[in-house]
Amino acid sequence: MELRHLRYFIAVAERLHFGQAAEALGIAPPTLTVQIQEMERALQAQLFRRTRRSVALTPAGEAFLAEARETVAQFERALNVGQRAGRGELGRIHIGYVGSAAFSGILQKQLRTFRKARPHVLVQVSEHPMSQLPALVEEGRVDVAFVRMPVELPTSLRAHVLVRDAFCAALPAEHPLAAAAGPIKARSLAGESFVVPEQELGTREVARRGRFTPRIVSAPGGLIAVLTEVSVGVGVAIVPNVLTRVVNLPNVVFKTLAGEPVASEVAAVFRKYEHSPATKKLIAQITGAPDQ
Repeated sequence: MELRHLRYFIAVAERLHFGQAAEALGIAPPTLTVQIQEMERALQAQLFRRTRRSVALTPAGEAFLAEARETVAQFERALNVGQRAGRGELGRIHIGYVGSAAFSGILQKQLRTFRKARPHVLVQVSEHPMSQLPALVEEGRVDVAFVRMPVELPTSLRAHVLVRDAFCAALPAEHPLAAAAGPIKARSLAGESFVVPEQELGTREVARRGRFTPRIVSAPGGLIAVLTEVSVGVGVAIVPNVLTRVVNLPNVVFKTLAGEPVASEVAAVFRKYEHSPATKKLIAQITGAPDQ
């Protein structure tokens, strides 16, 4: 017995008229009669009492009708779920990020837009050390990662830059350079103790411009941990200047660096060949690709 047989039976049961049911189904009345008879033989039960003037459900038919309707409804629900999942309207996405991506606001903006468009996709978000994120994405434990470039990526992954900003210096408030007028020069930081964030690009570039080797005394990881160590006098730090707009930590002064800005970028990292329809929709949104 196939699903179509249930549809045939329901059509007759609802109309109690073989001709009308056949017309609604788009098949010939004799064909419908044969199909119902085949069902009755398969079930070893009479579903309808038929006379020349009337059709009525038997007790077996009434019991079977309730189950047939539920079976067809369940199939329709399953079909709907499958179609929606295939369109990326259902599913689960795991987002990984580093703190500076959250501070930039791009993480919030992208996920707010995505949730508004696809409210039935479950989006899980968690912070990870930046060095771990490429492997997590490649292994499938994270679907999209928001990182601060540059990050070494395996060939199976792709990065799309979302935000460009620059680095600045974070100093303890009592540091002599904290009260200096104007931007500070890279060479004035020679001899300082450096607290280094996950992304060392800014520190290394400042040291290169100042022609010194940075004396790194601590590498606590996240930016809040870095600024906390700066605030208690452990050292100075080179951090993304987005922090000047979103973090107000006691005893920390942010200073612009002199010369050409030391550029930094926040990017989304994802698999080049993604299979999940929901994740593909998020990637299309991030990259601005046409919605498939």
